[in-house]
Amino acid sequence: MHLTNSWHENSGGIATFYRALIVEANRRAQPIRLVVPAALDRIEEAGEFGRIYHIQSPSSPLNPDYRTIYPSQYLFPEGKLQQILAAERPDLVEISDKYTLNYLGALLRQRLLPAVDFRPVVVGLSQERMDDNLRSYLGDLPFSQTFCSLYMRWLYFPFFDHHIANSDYTVSELRPAAQGQLVPRGTWVRPMGVDLTQLSPQRRSAELRRRLLQNFGCADESVLLLYAGRLAPEKNLSLLFDLLIHLSRNGARDYRLLVAGDGIERRRWEKCSHEAPGRALFLGHIKDRNVLADLYANSDVFVHPNPCEPFGIAPLEAMASGLPLVAPSTGGVASYAHAGNAWIAEPDVESFAKAVEEAATNRRLASEKIRNALATAQFYGWESVASSFLDLYCELSQPPATHGAVSQAAFYSSPAAGFRAVLMQRVSKLAARSFQLGLRLASQSRSRGRRHVAPVPQG
Repeated sequence: MHLTNSWHENSGGIATFYRALIVEANRRAQPIRLVVPAALDRIEEAGEFGRIYHIQSPSSPLNPDYRTIYPSQYLFPEGKLQQILAAERPDLVEISDKYTLNYLGALLRQRLLPAVDFRPVVVGLSQERMDDNLRSYLGDLPFSQTFCSLYMRWLYFPFFDHHIANSDYTVSELRPAAQGQLVPRGTWVRPMGVDLTQLSPQRRSAELRRRLLQNFGCADESVLLLYAGRLAPEKNLSLLFDLLIHLSRNGARDYRLLVAGDGIERRRWEKCSHEAPGRALFLGHIKDRNVLADLYANSDVFVHPNPCEPFGIAPLEAMASGLPLVAPSTGGVASYAHAGNAWIAEPDVESFAKAVEEAATNRRLASEKIRNALATAQFYGWESVASSFLDLYCELSQPPATHGAVSQAAFYSSPAAGFRAVLMQRVSKLAARSFQLGLRLASQSRSRGRRHVAPVPQG
């Protein structure tokens, strides 16, 4: 069973990952369940072996495009999550969230949920970094890095039996938190994937490209830049639009930008693009994957501006489509993009402008890098990536005595010893007893409240 708050009905790399995981689980006849926040409660049957529980949840405070499942929905026996867990009885529960669902991991490990009378293996899936998110939405607050480090060490890392991260960049936030834990935990790195069935350079068409150029009213010699992704604070979109303005004023050619995606910052960047009038076209979210695949194949350069991308599915999709990629030299994108298959640049306007102009004009070099990029993308097909995740889940769900056979982890945490171990054990027991007492008192209060509710007058 998988739980996440990073779910959007229309888009998002995490939703793409879970859909691919469900497809592979159905192919293998392996039961899989997903729990996500939603506007209304409903159950979605996703194939013969897949099921998605949509739980009614409020909008997230910092990004209302998303919703959040809060602890109130799993703390009490009558809570929706406890009921789902009790009914499904999963042998492994994976949680992809660092803010509200991570506490569920600790409660499951300590067997503190009244309606859940079994102990599943609990896995934390890191698809983003907390320090990057905090910086994107709240700015560079004093002591924010210290806060994130303490939070990861005490309120995230120890709440799980195992950890999985989507890149070396993402896992690097877990390494400091792993030091001196009471119980050692393994951490694995597993990448995201790309759809190799729809994305292809064979979709390039003179007619489709001509129609894209007509949308701008520009000539055949114009260069079509493409960005595909959410329009959200963490995506560093200021670099993208500063680049467009710079190229419109200083570029040797006519550059136009196609923006495929939506998000809370769309209105802001639509206004900003007025400084380069007529050069940006906002397409919104493109639900039809065939239309998106045609966009990839018929653009000229893909620009990815985020130097803190946890992994980056869209840049990998560009590579699979035969589209030259310009990306920063840092972040999770660097786990598959390098100077041999992409244009890697420092995340500033001048460096990106130079890379874009070379990618658009140096055809010999572009052909070489595209050929290498296509070869790279073949290693990340969703079928093999999803299969590697499911294999790992099966291994992790085995009894502890067999864990020696589990595929090699990126690292294991170092266990605490001496006084620190004794202190952590006592604090852990005290926390568990305090939670049990608090839950008992809260349940009694809720029961009394239900008994004393006055009937609603009729008429």
